[in-house]
Amino acid sequence: MRQNDKITCILEGRERRDRKNLCKAINDFQQSYQKPETRREFDLSDPRSLKKDLLAWQSDKDVQNTVSGMQRFMGEDLNFHERKKFQEEQNREWFLQQQKEWKDARADLKRAEDFYMKTRLQFDETAKHLQNLERATRKAVCAAVKEFNKSQVKESAERRSLEKKQEQEDNLAEISNLLRGDLLSENPQQAASSFGPHRVVPDRWKGMAQAQLEQIRLLQKQQVQEKLRLQEEERQRDMDWDRWRLQGARATLLSERQQQRQQRDLRRALDCSNLSLAKEQLLQKKHMKEACTNHVTEDYFTQFNTTSR
Repeated sequence: MRQNDKITCILEGRERRDRKNLCKAINDFQQSYQKPETRREFDLSDPRSLKKDLLAWQSDKDVQNTVSGMQRFMGEDLNFHERKKFQEEQNREWFLQQQKEWKDARADLKRAEDFYMKTRLQFDETAKHLQNLERATRKAVCAAVKEFNKSQVKESAERRSLEKKQEQEDNLAEISNLLRGDLLSENPQQAASSFGPHRVVPDRWKGMAQAQLEQIRLLQKQQVQEKLRLQEEERQRDMDWDRWRLQGARATLLSERQQQRQQRDLRRALDCSNLSLAKEQLLQKKHMKEACTNHVTEDYFTQFNTTSR
């Protein structure tokens, strides 16, 4: 769940960044290609229209009539029709050029949006793959824990069965000893003292029989074997537990490493995508700066008011 939240935060951050870049690109386009100077009716509200007005004259070659003489006005020159036609042609060319630039900008914007959608779909597929991988890993860990619990339950049942069997054997041995003991069988060799098993009644002691010695040795051997068996079972149980614990830790470590590698691959793909988008935007801005180089210079204004009366 934490991994899914992290991937969701990364995708949301990228979406906000892409939306911001898109708005910035639209604003740059409007400032570059939709300036007030490029409008068709700009000359009606141009604040510098008086400075741009041409001199009026009665003849095209009459240089004596200056502006102060008020003999020449705008639109009364001999080349009025040719100039008007040229201006109309120039306006048409500008309009066609603006239409072409607008279509190119729209096409670039559409390609950028398509690339963004494609990249986002790829990121969604990667996130889905990571979720499936995490689900499969969790399922494998649960299966391993389940098998371990089953083995523990089986070992516990076997241990209880052995303990119960040992208890029954001890009870049978105790009953047999009571039935064959000196108290019930009235064995004349009742030399055992009440002060302890290592003491005897001197007046009734006849010595220890060979069967008693063999029984003692046999019981000691059984006790030794039983102790060795219990130690071996405990050692085997500890080894099994350590093996299961190491296997679980190794599986968890491998899963974490796999997730870290996938996260690095995802981040590397995201960085490459951002770098390619930045390069495309830089090339587009450079192209726009190189294309829009038709500006009015100071030489255009120095050709007016060059003579005096």
